[in-house]
Amino acid sequence: MDYLFDSSVYLEEIHLKEGHNKGYSHGLDAGREEGKQVGLKVGFEVGEELGFYSGCIHIWTSTIQIDPTCFSSRAKTAITQMQNLIQKYPLMDPEDLQVQEIMDSLRLKFKMLCSSLHVKLHYNGYPGAINVTHF
Repeated sequence: MDYLFDSSVYLEEIHLKEGHNKGYSHGLDAGREEGKQVGLKVGFEVGEELGFYSGCIHIWTSTIQIDPTCFSSRAKTAITQMQNLIQKYPLMDPEDLQVQEIMDSLRLKFKMLCSSLHVKLHYNGYPGAINVTHF
């Protein structure tokens, strides 16, 4: 006779387990989707910033090809170093530990180079615009 009531005694525990399992499964699905959206946004922003720096480097190297004496040797070295940092950036491995270090070095190098060239370029980031006050 006692076995008839066993199911009602454990009913709360059974429902608690079922609720936990369903909630956990739903949380995993929601977390994956949210992670995907955040990853897309951050990836776009990083690509946009790298593209900005790459565009600046392209303009500066094109200028050097036209007039090799237009920049100091120090500025040319900084341009080359920025180029190397962009090439070194692990685009296909965002979990690489060097990602932040490379980006910080690139930002610093860009600021130093703009200062030495007496150019006021500012990367304001997405969705801001690029301000060029003197070039």
